[in-house]
Amino acid sequence: MGTAISRTKNRTKNRAEKRTEKRTPGGRRSARPDRAAWTFLLPFVALFLFTFVLPLGYAVYQSMLKPVRSGPLGLGPATVGFAGLDNYSLALQQSAFLESFARVLLFGVVQIPVMLLLATALALALDTLSHRWAGVLRAAYFLPYGVPGVIASILWGFLYVPGVSPVVDLLGRVGLAPDFLGYDNVLWSIANIVIWEFAGYNMLVIVAQLKAIPQELYEAARIDGAGAWQTAIRIKLPLARPALVLTGVFSIIGTLQLFAEPLVIKPLTSSVTSSYTPNLSAYNEAFANNNIYLAAAESVILALVASVLSFGFLSLVNRGKGRDAR
Repeated sequence: MGTAISRTKNRTKNRAEKRTEKRTPGGRRSARPDRAAWTFLLPFVALFLFTFVLPLGYAVYQSMLKPVRSGPLGLGPATVGFAGLDNYSLALQQSAFLESFARVLLFGVVQIPVMLLLATALALALDTLSHRWAGVLRAAYFLPYGVPGVIASILWGFLYVPGVSPVVDLLGRVGLAPDFLGYDNVLWSIANIVIWEFAGYNMLVIVAQLKAIPQELYEAARIDGAGAWQTAIRIKLPLARPALVLTGVFSIIGTLQLFAEPLVIKPLTSSVTSSYTPNLSAYNEAFANNNIYLAAAESVILALVASVLSFGFLSLVNRGKGRDAR
């Protein structure tokens, strides 16, 4: 018996020594990462550098260049010179480019809350249904996300054009004449397409968070006499907060990147111009006006605005979370 106890003590001592051998004399774990950790991180770091950091750095570099004409009357061969911040100044002086930002911000203020409310309502409804019906409805709601944005815009475009759309014809028979592609309505027609595309995706993210809630909390709430509505308000929504924040950040970034839907709708109406959104403006400068340097500057401005709004939203949410914790 004594020998067995001694062996057990020795094993425990060896394990403790192995745990502390990589600690500093002060008892804290060394801040220097292991080589194995770097080995696992290396593929991600390389992919991150080549797909994010380098393209972004190259865009910043391109935004600080400009074509320089030589010869009499500027008719000589063109060279590339340093422009500094001239392209940024020019982009911010264009009223159409600034209006495109105002347009997508208005779009986001209306579209994002509507889409997230719809996605949250669908997620809560699916969480209360039986497993069989929940699976079928989850797949049905998620299906529009599998349709590419270009195809979705073409499909909805047919439903917006008078003389082609059965919806417009049906409303015309009851005395209504909606102009879905008019100047005052086309932005909300695009918002309808985006909601149809991404509400199911956001719903799936929220459902996954709801499924991670321990069932013991529901049982305790049921014992305390809480109904379905109280359980949803006091348990499900607070614990689904990380998913709601995540979908909110994705929606903000996606709103500023609005491109495919207005580009497809553009041939159907004169209300959508070549600078209707910031992405469309940069695309038009690069491929229609052949001014890649100004397009790079507009792209960098768009990335900065997206970063500011995203981190601002996260800071606001975390600040509210800290107040709730107090």
